[in-house]
Amino acid sequence: MSTPSQPSRRQALKFLGTPFLLPIGGVGASFSLSACGGSDDPAPSFVSAAFSAMAAPTLSTPDAMARVEVGSSLQVLLSDQSKQTFKLKYEPFFMTGSTVPDGKGGTVLAGAYYDINNKPILDTTVAGKERHFFSDSPDGTSLLSLDKAEVAGIKGKAVFAVVQFEYTTRAQDEKTDMYGKLPSPIAVLTLDQDQSTGKLSLVKYHNVDTSSAHGLWITCGSSLSPWGTHLSSEEYEPDAFGLLAKTPNKTQADAQAQFKAFSKNLFGDETKANPYHYGHLPEVTVNPDGTGSIKKHYCMGRLSHELIQVMPDNRTALMGDDATNSGLFVFVADKEKDLSSGSLYVAKIGAGFSLDPASAGAALSWIKLGSATSAEIEKLANTLKPNDIMDVAFSDPKDASFTKIWIDGGNQWIKIKAGMEKAAAFLETHRYASYVGASMAFTKMEGTTVNAKDKIAYSALQNMQKSMVRNGAGWNEAHGVTLEKAVNAGAVLAHTLAGGQKDTAGGAINSEWMPTLTKALLVGEDIAADALGNLANPDKIGAPDNLKFSEKLRTLFIGEDSAYHVNNFIWAYNVDTKQLSRLVSMPAGAEATGLGVVDDLNGWTYITSNFQHPGDWVASLHGKVQAQLDPLVRSNYKDRFAAAVGYLTAETTSVKLSQI
Repeated sequence: MSTPSQPSRRQALKFLGTPFLLPIGGVGASFSLSACGGSDDPAPSFVSAAFSAMAAPTLSTPDAMARVEVGSSLQVLLSDQSKQTFKLKYEPFFMTGSTVPDGKGGTVLAGAYYDINNKPILDTTVAGKERHFFSDSPDGTSLLSLDKAEVAGIKGKAVFAVVQFEYTTRAQDEKTDMYGKLPSPIAVLTLDQDQSTGKLSLVKYHNVDTSSAHGLWITCGSSLSPWGTHLSSEEYEPDAFGLLAKTPNKTQADAQAQFKAFSKNLFGDETKANPYHYGHLPEVTVNPDGTGSIKKHYCMGRLSHELIQVMPDNRTALMGDDATNSGLFVFVADKEKDLSSGSLYVAKIGAGFSLDPASAGAALSWIKLGSATSAEIEKLANTLKPNDIMDVAFSDPKDASFTKIWIDGGNQWIKIKAGMEKAAAFLETHRYASYVGASMAFTKMEGTTVNAKDKIAYSALQNMQKSMVRNGAGWNEAHGVTLEKAVNAGAVLAHTLAGGQKDTAGGAINSEWMPTLTKALLVGEDIAADALGNLANPDKIGAPDNLKFSEKLRTLFIGEDSAYHVNNFIWAYNVDTKQLSRLVSMPAGAEATGLGVVDDLNGWTYITSNFQHPGDWVASLHGKVQAQLDPLVRSNYKDRFAAAVGYLTAETTSVKLSQI
């Protein structure tokens, strides 16, 4: 998502999408006997791994700035002290807007949009050149396997990837803004995994029918659940009260036009979509035949969902909340591997919040917002109107029965209707969380992940502006988060996890994985524009977004969504050695998204990541490079309408860690 302070076609826009996967073989597994043959000595085992960094591309190599560029390597140390180095490269599955196999002898359009009846949605903005809309913004990606896959055409082993497409930036007339106006598609890819090389080849693309979930709204980051399902997201939940405004301000007017277009494209009727059906957590289950089914969980809070992380207990979920005046939310399910009922909590930040990684950190306490089932909240969403739940005033009503809240970089005043606390908690979560005194302090709390061994979770703050800065828009000293100046380049927070916690009302929290302390781990650095136009130090993280942690590699992977780096990067941070390495550079104007790590999939290790909307130029950032790079980006990515989906692999694909 682009930063709130930068002009963009969406208020908090995200930048691009392309999955990367790294078949580097059998991490943590035993290895075959040495090349000498006949030895009775045990095979050397994996000890550690380190990534060598690539340099950021410059205008001396403009082609490298206009494509996915990989110049990094992975070095693996084995127990016999031998080492092997894998030079990395990028391998695409497909480019959106291309035809791909449907597994039935035909083809389908990758990243294409469909209405509630699964009929194609057409781009008619250029007369005589009508075409099926397709996305330039693939995002969250999960890679998984099933015990009994049954897909024709597999020569090795079948594995699956679930890929969601967040939005389309523009129509083909290059003038019509399409952000949020189309229902987000989501697809299951069946991939043939070569057992001798780990290479993945696409054999089937299946578009998931989302009609049972009322369609999908702006699907952003995702994760793979511990039980093998794809946990999606719906960010920037439609503001039900803003949509009702009779004399809307510009932001509300734009949101009203967007939601009407979304409803028209999805249902054929601009009045039919219900805002309370969006802003939830969808879950996709992959079937053995390469198809998929979907359900939404309405009991996890209606907020700006991004990149949930379920803890190893299969019940506790830390959630990203990508908004200004966002909060740190946790959902604790009633049953393992079942997110359809549970309790929702939001954090209160104690004293000591700091951007100094050497600080002691700030303690976290937890306010319980409520307990519910998905079915009961969906029923409320189907039947309640916004004014049934609460009254909202956008300016001070001078009425003591209203409570002042902090939301969207400003203030509102609300009054909860009698008996509507549960509806408010789960359908107006941002407003209710502020109402009950939560620390709704953050700007763009994005991806989350967990380091299970050390019992530490991580959250990305894409930037630290407005509501985090003293006297900034939406700032409230009582939230416990006060910076003296903005840090546009963002940070990664580390949360200590523990059990035995109680909520602020004294109720026991049934989880051993609750965040209890938060502190800064990595912080970006704002700079004056350099020779390329970078506004953040290109050798440090800039606007971190997607996060994933590899237990075997002991590495935190970080994908950027920056309006401060000319090229966005994927980084690897080793939590033991503290080494930060740049792995990949995205095309200029593109966002790194869809990050994922699978430590062992049939003996191979994979890293996934995506990029979105290449060449989405921001004048203040790309003014020095746009003229030179725009023709190259257009040539590479279908005139800027397409983005690739693929994987990061070793340059020599027939590489396995056992082949010393």
